[in-house]
Amino acid sequence: MKDLLGKAILDFQTNNNPENVITETTISEPDEMAIAYMFRDFNEMPKLEKQALKLAKGKILDVGCGAGSHALYLKDKGFEVLPIDISENAIKTCELRGLENAVVQDVLELNNQKFDTILLLMNGTGIFGKLNKVAHYLNHLKSLLNDGGQILIDSSDLIYMFDEDEDGGKWIPMHADYYGELVFNLSYKGENEEPFDWLYLDYNTLQNACLANELTCELILEGDNFDYLARITK
Repeated sequence: MKDLLGKAILDFQTNNNPENVITETTISEPDEMAIAYMFRDFNEMPKLEKQALKLAKGKILDVGCGAGSHALYLKDKGFEVLPIDISENAIKTCELRGLENAVVQDVLELNNQKFDTILLLMNGTGIFGKLNKVAHYLNHLKSLLNDGGQILIDSSDLIYMFDEDEDGGKWIPMHADYYGELVFNLSYKGENEEPFDWLYLDYNTLQNACLANELTCELILEGDNFDYLARITK
């Protein structure tokens, strides 16, 4: 990983001629993402993120923290929060913004700590990568929960992006085992990131995966664009 998204985040934080990031997926054309969005405050966040932050409790793990906007809000509210990300540049940004305990960390390699709330936001299921990895991630996340703890995670059902036939069925290209499995391509300042897997998971599939791994999944809130927030508990 070249950490281009992290570089864009750090460039914005340090005013080092930041530019927008270009993203493209298996099922979408190239699109610009304004890097300033990673620095949004609570009032600028979508309602799903706002609700997740309102429901957060106890000791909190912020997985894939990016520029640290969620963790900063929670820290300002007096919570103990650990922001983690695999991006070194994103973590440098978090530190510059006052999150001194932010750490470069793959959640699958995090052990010997327990949390009351685990946050996975901005399509939190994305880090699972593939449908066949969901159980592995869920079981590891479960191992990080205190008794009575919760995982707050959001995602979207991408079925709306596919064309319908005359009978109302969907034309789904066979690019993957599951229609929410995408390959992301990202570029920044003319440089291309290594393609990476990213998973959008519809709620019913997430709920079934939770049941299969002895977890309870509850639909908390639905957004305006086929997105949702769920709470997972032991």
